[in-house]
Amino acid sequence: MKILVLSCSTGGGHNACGHYIEEEFKENNIVCDFVDYFDILGPKAKERSEKIYLDTTKGNGGMFKIAYKLGEAYSKTGITSPVYSFNKLMRNKINLYIENHNYDLVICPHLFPSMAITALKGEGEDIKLINVATDYHAIPFWEETKPDYFVIPHKSLQDEFINKGFNKEILLDLGISVSSSFSLINNNLNLPSNKDIVLVASGSMGFGKMKDIVETMLKEIPNIYVVAICGNNKKLYSELQEIDNENLLVKGYVNNINEYIAASTIVLTKPGGLTSTEVGVIRKPMIHLMPIPGVENYNAEFFKKNGLSLVSNNIDEVIDNTSKLLKDKDLQKNMMENQPKIINKNSAKDLVEFVLSKW
Repeated sequence: MKILVLSCSTGGGHNACGHYIEEEFKENNIVCDFVDYFDILGPKAKERSEKIYLDTTKGNGGMFKIAYKLGEAYSKTGITSPVYSFNKLMRNKINLYIENHNYDLVICPHLFPSMAITALKGEGEDIKLINVATDYHAIPFWEETKPDYFVIPHKSLQDEFINKGFNKEILLDLGISVSSSFSLINNNLNLPSNKDIVLVASGSMGFGKMKDIVETMLKEIPNIYVVAICGNNKKLYSELQEIDNENLLVKGYVNNINEYIAASTIVLTKPGGLTSTEVGVIRKPMIHLMPIPGVENYNAEFFKKNGLSLVSNNIDEVIDNTSKLLKDKDLQKNMMENQPKIINKNSAKDLVEFVLSKW
């Protein structure tokens, strides 16, 4: 069997999930390749898409909120979306790539490539397709895809996906895919042992009022050591480096985020589906920071409802919730006890086992 994981670089979560799936299949000696959808389509398509995504999430995410609400409204009409129509145009390039590399199965942790594969399946191409949702919500336009199976984050979300038109029989409540190796911790970061470690992770693009949060926290909360991870945001990295405080460690993009999560007392993070799942896999108390209006609101609400996080919508709430969570050991314990009830740390492994049992 030869597997293609076809993702898309609008935000880091989709690709990170795809790489976890790739890693897990390779650990089981199965040929699996991760490819960015836009790398097949060409650099202009990739550049344009990333720019649109970044522009809509600037500031407080107002543009993204409008776009997301329009998407939700359009999704209810039953009319074929422009999003599907665009990705349908890409089907021949994708089909040629699949045929040239002799893939037996395509796994899509992103909507766009799944739409292109769906168009090919609709024209009679025999392509096995598995979707993997990377948010705790059935996002707009998933209903325009026709996977053989659909991996969803949790069984409590089944009705959302059924209401989108998916048969219950194809829904696999395995959880957002995180590789088995993510839970393996080396514990070699050498962070202070006499202070509470507060990890502030703002996602791969470094969104949010992170500098203000970090500066205020260091001023108002005693006996903490803040680790701020900026992702690929070089501007934010430079700004945080200007803060003169011995209790602050600033990092850019890291490939061992699991080590930092494990070393932390609590984690403050954007409510992305993949990042939130990673924290849950390591079993650490969590605060969600200022959701970008749209799917992040759904993610934050899911975690809050299930006792997995506190949600902060402004800097005052961030400081209050951080102080509260650091002091309240029972609240920390409850979050960590709830996490294994909701978050499947063997999600990628279970996906591999399903594929092997099915094909």
